[in-house]
Amino acid sequence: MSSDIDILPLQDWLPTDGKPLIIAGPCSAENKEQLLQTAQQIAKIPDVSVFRAGIWKPRTRPGEFEGVGEPGLKWLNTVKKETGLLTTVEVAKPLHVELALKHNVDILWLGARTVVNPFNVQEIADAIQGSDVAVMVKNPLTPDVKLWLGAIERIHAAGIRKIIAIHRGFHYFEKSPFRNAPMWEIPIELKRIIPAIPIISDPSHICGKRDLLQPVSQKALDLEMDGLMIESHFDPKQALTDAAQQITPAHLGQLLDQLVFRHKKGDINFQNKLEGLRTEIDKLDGELIQILAKRLEIIDEIGEYKKENDITILQMKRWAGIIRDRLSIGTHLGLEERFLKTLLNVIHKESMQRQADIFSGGEKKSEEK
Repeated sequence: MSSDIDILPLQDWLPTDGKPLIIAGPCSAENKEQLLQTAQQIAKIPDVSVFRAGIWKPRTRPGEFEGVGEPGLKWLNTVKKETGLLTTVEVAKPLHVELALKHNVDILWLGARTVVNPFNVQEIADAIQGSDVAVMVKNPLTPDVKLWLGAIERIHAAGIRKIIAIHRGFHYFEKSPFRNAPMWEIPIELKRIIPAIPIISDPSHICGKRDLLQPVSQKALDLEMDGLMIESHFDPKQALTDAAQQITPAHLGQLLDQLVFRHKKGDINFQNKLEGLRTEIDKLDGELIQILAKRLEIIDEIGEYKKENDITILQMKRWAGIIRDRLSIGTHLGLEERFLKTLLNVIHKESMQRQADIFSGGEKKSEEK
């Protein structure tokens, strides 16, 4: 997919007066009263322009609440007429698309479990083809930007130009305060690949609990995400799905009022200062790359010398000493230990691989290129 893909700018089809797009509503449509009461309260919040609700809920285990199905679409149509809010639902198969379009849903979205399967995505893309509906694509469960990109490409190939990417975090095995680790570098990389695509964050699914919503929402906006999708229920404690991460419309209004909406671009003086700092970073990056290249040249010399003298590649005592020394220097200069360990391990892995290539008689990587 080229960087100049013809995705329509958000403001061309969903005017928000230059503010971030805010989508809100319950995790699941449970009954007509719950949906209408929640929507009527949300409609009083000026920043919200789209109402969300899960109609079909893909559950991990059978027997759990799996959504109300088509009746919920009729309730959503009533919400649209009574509040003026646009509506959005998740679709996971062609029948869902057919029913959602029949009931005038404005925006469809593909969930993380769907995006992980290209076969499912293609079936949905085929069902959408020929319509003018907008489509949002959530990131897959795994931190795989190519899989996310592929789903967007399939929707785009179906003729859809109104596309939004949703960053909802990624499944993470290590201990984390989040339900799904945000891994902000993934949506940032997607934006680099497709500069035209709007990306909104889903703090509800990233956090998994209410008390983290505010800082995560703020960070999303600070990283130039184009909006937020936040789950809101008029009585979260009674919600049939994801009760811990939903907030009341009143709480939602307070959260949005506390957010700082920063400008993406400043005046000419700001731009000049920023450009000067960026130029300095470019210069330093060039020096870093030259230093790394020189370091790896020396690594190759060490590899050749070890091979000639029948010395093993890995010298554990030496490596342990390097870690202690570099961490001491780096932390003294204000660098985070976690960052330093990651950086040193990447460099060490490359160094070991280059020396292994030398020992096996292969060509050096620098020569392969």
